[in-house]
Parts: sequence; C-alpha cells; structure tokens
Amino acid sequence: MIDNDDCATVMTNDFDNHTDSTLRVTAKDVVSEGVVSLTLARPDGKRLPDWAPGAHVDLILPSGVTRQYSLCGNRWDPYTFRVGVLREPAGRGGSAFVHDVLSVGDVVGVGGPRNNFPLVPAPRYLFIAGGIGITPLIPMMAQADLMGIEWTLLYGGRTRTSMGFVDELAAYGNRVVIAPQDEVGLLDLPTWLTAAASDDAKVYVCGPEPLLGAVEKCCVDWPVGKLRMERFVPKQQSAPARTAPFEVELARSAVTVTVSPNGSVLDAVQNAGVNVLSSCREGTCGTCETTVLDGEPDHRDSILDDSERDGAGCMFICVSRSCSDRLVLDL
Repeated sequence: MIDNDDCATVMTNDFDNHTDSTLRVTAKDVVSEGVVSLTLARPDGKRLPDWAPGAHVDLILPSGVTRQYSLCGNRWDPYTFRVGVLREPAGRGGSAFVHDVLSVGDVVGVGGPRNNFPLVPAPRYLFIAGGIGITPLIPMMAQADLMGIEWTLLYGGRTRTSMGFVDELAAYGNRVVIAPQDEVGLLDLPTWLTAAASDDAKVYVCGPEPLLGAVEKCCVDWPVGKLRMERFVPKQQSAPARTAPFEVELARSAVTVTVSPNGSVLDAVQNAGVNVLSSCREGTCGTCETTVLDGEPDHRDSILDDSERDGAGCMFICVSRSCSDRLVLDL
C-alpha cells in the first residue's frame, strides 16, 4: 500500500530501466517444507541498489516467466538480495522452476527494487503474517528492533514445518508468536486486533487472501493508515465504471490511443509503440505506475486503498481503466 499522496513509488534505481540486468544465484536454501530462499548477487561483485523494508524485486527467470518476490534479507548488506519462494502447485510455473530447476550459479534478470508496502514511523507495530507473507515483514522487524521500537509478530501457517524462517525468528524470543493451524487453530485475530485498536500502533499484514479479508473485517472502523496490507494476488473488483471505449492521450509522446472495452490501457499504449515497464499485469506489483495529468481513472489495482485512490495522481495501467471519456497520461 502506497503511503504518500502523490502516488510516487517509494524507491527507484538503475535496475528499473534495464530489463537485462542480471544477478547470480549464490545460495539456495530450504527454509521450510515447500519454501526455499535464494541469495542473489551481481556477477561482477559490485553493490546492489539500496532498498527499504517492504520492497520487492521482479525476477525474470530463464524460462521467460517474471515473478515478484519480497526482499527478506539484510537491507544493510549492499552486496546481496534474499527472497523466499513458496512452491505453488496450482501456480503458473514460476515457483516450480525456482524449486526444481534454478541452481546456484545460474543468473536471473532483475527489476526493482520497488516498494508499495513501506514501513512508516510508529511508536509500536503489530505484524501479522500468514505463510509466505512473512517475507516482507522480516526486514521490518529487524528495522524496528534496530530503532528500539516495540513490536510483536503473530505468524500463522498450516503446520510448523511449512512455515519459513521459523528458526531465524526464534532469536527474537517471545516477541514472535508462532501459531500453526494444526496446533492452535485459526489465528485469534479479534483479540489481537482489538488490543491494537486501542493504542497508536500500526498494523502490518501480509499473507493469503482469506487472512487479509478476515483482518479487514475486524478493522472496518479503523482510521486511515493504521492498517497496512500487501497482497500477492489481485483483490476481487467490482464491475468497471464504464464499458464503452475511451481515449488516452500520451502527453509526452503526442499520441492518442483508444482503449477497447476488452483491452487494457497498458496494451493500447504498448501497441502504439510507447514502452512502459510492466510485470504482473494483475495490479499487484506497481511496476506500470503512471502519472495521470487529466481525467478520472477507474482504479482497479490491489495496491491503493479507497482513501489513497481518492487523491491519487497516478494509476496502474495494466488493470485500471477510466471513468471519464478521456485520460491524459504522462507518457
């Protein structure tokens, strides 16, 4: 979820504009049943771009598949990135490639880091993770710990053996509550969130959609900005605001395109020969974020919340459309 009103991404760097940037896999470790971590470094040994807790990278795999993974390593190590990858049997092949084919010494293309889930200042944090959703929270806990800020992690999963990085988290002692479903049942979200609602803590949540939906139901009356979430899959959207075609003017390119009812703004722009970086094409990664100069976007992404959409000066053109007859974009 983007924290600033002008909808600019929190972080960009030289990787964003070079899809042929490559990193080498320097380590591949099993961190739980079904989860491996990859450690990545530049082949030439040079520094990697800086990043902050909550950031993710695009991995462009040798199979041609692009996937987004949260950075879960040490942000103060300038030479390596670490990501955690869950094997998803019902996925589209990216995680299977990482688990079964990708090996130490192989190279992968990289985009980012980008950060749609920044850790904002607070006197206290409650972190809630479900399964692989632990990955963006690991560097957040390290950052809070470094700054001497009080925090607690509630971490759920199917079984203890399926929950990644548990051994690493043990170093934090009783600030980490491990709650496998086969041992304790579903997370007691009402109790945890009721306690957090009464103070000035910020709550960060990442995990599967059922967990996020359950948290949202508990927090419908919370003030804007207190609850912050990141989704790995698109949130279910209502029908588009309009079904008729609309025009999109690309101000810097002096080109106007027509977006059909069944086409995306991204496709129309790229078909006109204007290059826009994109990755997920689902409205979850933020790669295709574009500034809106005029018109009213129909935001259909899973990044901005309702309050952020009201004042957003951008849109994610892989999924978002238009409420007005015409949009003007800074492209």
